[in-house]
Amino acid sequence: MKQYFLYFIFFIFITSCKNDTERQPIKKTLSIAEKIANAHGISKWNTVNQIDFTFNVDKDSTHFERHWSWQPKTNNVTLITGKDTINYNRSKIDSLSLRVDQGFINDKFWLLAPFQLVWDSGTTISEATKEKAPISDTVLNKITLTYSNKGGYTPGDAYDFYYDKNYTIKEWVFRKGNTEKPSMITTFENHKDFNGITIAKDHKKAEGNWNLSFSNIIIKTQS
Repeated sequence: MKQYFLYFIFFIFITSCKNDTERQPIKKTLSIAEKIANAHGISKWNTVNQIDFTFNVDKDSTHFERHWSWQPKTNNVTLITGKDTINYNRSKIDSLSLRVDQGFINDKFWLLAPFQLVWDSGTTISEATKEKAPISDTVLNKITLTYSNKGGYTPGDAYDFYYDKNYTIKEWVFRKGNTEKPSMITTFENHKDFNGITIAKDHKKAEGNWNLSFSNIIIKTQS
């Protein structure tokens, strides 16, 4: 009888342990792209109601800018330039808004490049390697994002992302049409936090007086 009782207690113990194990949440292994996006605050994106920013390009003595206001939940977009204010919705692109949307996609890609790694479909992402970054000449981690040859405004393009041990992007190489020769190489610098979302405000080339920057950044989140 005593032996039966001990067996019964042992059986309950094993069953209890098994049930506890089954109740444990399964931890998902994050991809490198997800780790980069997380490091830049993508977990806060669902709280964003509106994001305003000015896209600037300064080259020598010339200056170009576009100001955008985007409501990601409704996909309403407003472009404000020196001459015009244009409103449209990204779910209803027509011949008039197509060119404006091309500009918006370009500027948003620069602003939120870490998030595009996980947002965009029809892409492939390489395995991570360690290489010398082209501008800083320091050894960083590198992955390559390649777009398919179908769909989108710039099909087949490739981007080499260089990031540090904290998964913060430091430089990138744009290769139009996935050519071997770089089309553009810039830094990611002057990282600032906006309501939990980290944005690199400046992108500079190794040579020449050239800077692509963001100003007037306002991210409105749910209260």
